[in-house]
Amino acid sequence: MPPRWPRKPDRKDPDYRKLDDRMNFAVHVAIFAVTNSGLWFFHNLQKANWEWLPWLTLAWAAILLVHFIYISAIADYSTDAT
Repeated sequence: MPPRWPRKPDRKDPDYRKLDDRMNFAVHVAIFAVTNSGLWFFHNLQKANWEWLPWLTLAWAAILLVHFIYISAIADYSTDAT
């Protein structure tokens, strides 16, 4: 069940922006997990020679890491930010 927001959602609200960014990150992680686990499953099942698969997984994981660093350390959720 999604979290309930106690007031009208407004992107100018710093708490709402922070929650929204973290939920977007969670969706990003879920899509990564589902897609990559499926690709690796079929890669192993078919004994395929997909040389691009490790590179895709590593690149996507790196993007996830950058996304996490952004929402946890770089993003400014103060009320003065626009």
